[in-house]
Amino acid sequence: MGHWSKSDPGEVPELVLKTTRSLREKYLDDPTRPGYHFATVDGHAWPADPNGAFYANGRYHLMYLRWQTWSHISSNDLVHWRHHPDAISNQAWSGGGFLDTDGTAYLTYWKLGKDEGIGLAKSSDHNFDNWEEFKGNPVVKCTEFGLTETKLPDGTIRATGTADPSNIWKKDGKYYFLSGNVMVLNKYGRKPDSPAKYSGDHLYLYESSNLENWQYKGEFYDRNPAWTDSSEDDMCPVFLPLPSSPDGGKPSGKHLLLFIAHNKGCQYYVGQYDTKNDKFIPENHGRMTWKDTTMFAPEAMIDGKGRQIMWAWMHDNPRDEKLRGWSGVFCMPRLLWLGPDGTLRMRPVPEMNMLRMQEQSWKDLTLAGGGTKRLDKVVGDSCELEINITATTAKRVGVKVRSSPSGEEETLLYYDSEKKVLVYDSTKSGKDGRMVLESAPFVLAPNEPLQLRVFIDKSVIEVFANDRQAICRRVYPDRKDSLGVVLFAEGGQAKCTSVKAWEMMPSNPY
Repeated sequence: MGHWSKSDPGEVPELVLKTTRSLREKYLDDPTRPGYHFATVDGHAWPADPNGAFYANGRYHLMYLRWQTWSHISSNDLVHWRHHPDAISNQAWSGGGFLDTDGTAYLTYWKLGKDEGIGLAKSSDHNFDNWEEFKGNPVVKCTEFGLTETKLPDGTIRATGTADPSNIWKKDGKYYFLSGNVMVLNKYGRKPDSPAKYSGDHLYLYESSNLENWQYKGEFYDRNPAWTDSSEDDMCPVFLPLPSSPDGGKPSGKHLLLFIAHNKGCQYYVGQYDTKNDKFIPENHGRMTWKDTTMFAPEAMIDGKGRQIMWAWMHDNPRDEKLRGWSGVFCMPRLLWLGPDGTLRMRPVPEMNMLRMQEQSWKDLTLAGGGTKRLDKVVGDSCELEINITATTAKRVGVKVRSSPSGEEETLLYYDSEKKVLVYDSTKSGKDGRMVLESAPFVLAPNEPLQLRVFIDKSVIEVFANDRQAICRRVYPDRKDSLGVVLFAEGGQAKCTSVKAWEMMPSNPY
């Protein structure tokens, strides 16, 4: 069949071509594989954390974790992605990305091993295809897996994290990153009488003047027990200035700290960055998952317009995943900015609109209590919905999606006006995945219309409400006819002033 290697391609064997075609056709035939949410093509990517995001030369660069390797993709429109050679090829877990003023890009990552710690890699070629790991790695050395113990002059031991570093940022000519605390928490903070400095979520700040020699600066923020409990860690952190609008522009003066707790998923703090004392002062806290850990491992960047854009790994996988030949799905790229009340706002990037096709619209639909309206001819497994609701007295109003004709299977997305929550009910969504009811806090102001934006993409469904709340999950309908889209109201009347639906063009190559 001829010689074939990366360094000397030669003739590509016919078997390779046939296998590639067969794999592509298998993926295209997979009813769970998304068409426009990024999905990995590299086999069983577990975990599949998005990592190392940065913007350079008009392109968005993003890495994703494929076990202990960092794969690399880029795009100029946030919708269509090109694969690069792997950036880091061995023994790496999560970290961040940073573009310096001279055009050099840097990756921070958890370099795995008992005597390793925090690693750095850099690239300066135009497409960032070639990455060089620092010869001095690890730049912060652990004394045991994921943590560093240091003996202080008074004889006490200080324990700090050396795991899941954040993105690097630059201030007054110096460089900074944060490191996560799960291993410190596991060793020192899990007991009921554990010291407060080790209990719950903490982050550790490191500083350098040359990117090679790093010094520990201290804890980055003070945990508020009213927001998080003692069981929650802080890992996969991202720390960036928060824009004042979805279009970017000038920063708001506030910063956003995204992170996960391994037991409760993705969450965030909005607050003030005290640059004089190198401390972050959280002013409010929010979550992006409330029932389990489906929204996981956030990653974010600031682009050329000043927009903050984030992704997360949608951590819910079918039991037969290895047989499917792939795993790893991201939520849509999401804009984050500061609202006028000082809390976080969020919506999908407008670039997703380029995938819209075959618009349908309805106006002035009135739903009586218990009433429904089926939206005919909507492509029920690949579409976007925009639903505007006013003058509602209903206790629950929303939409059923991936619904079979008689409702044996369905996923409910709705606003509960009594409980003041946005609800994602997947208890009848299929025979696989997490069939649960998830509720996120959400309050409409008096006379405020409800706007639901819903994105359906095979096994992925995302719902956004008024730019203030969102729930993203995966579902696995078993029936081939679970394609219906049905508006509904319960416990009162609701008026849908306008409803739009678009078929969504797939953007993944396969």
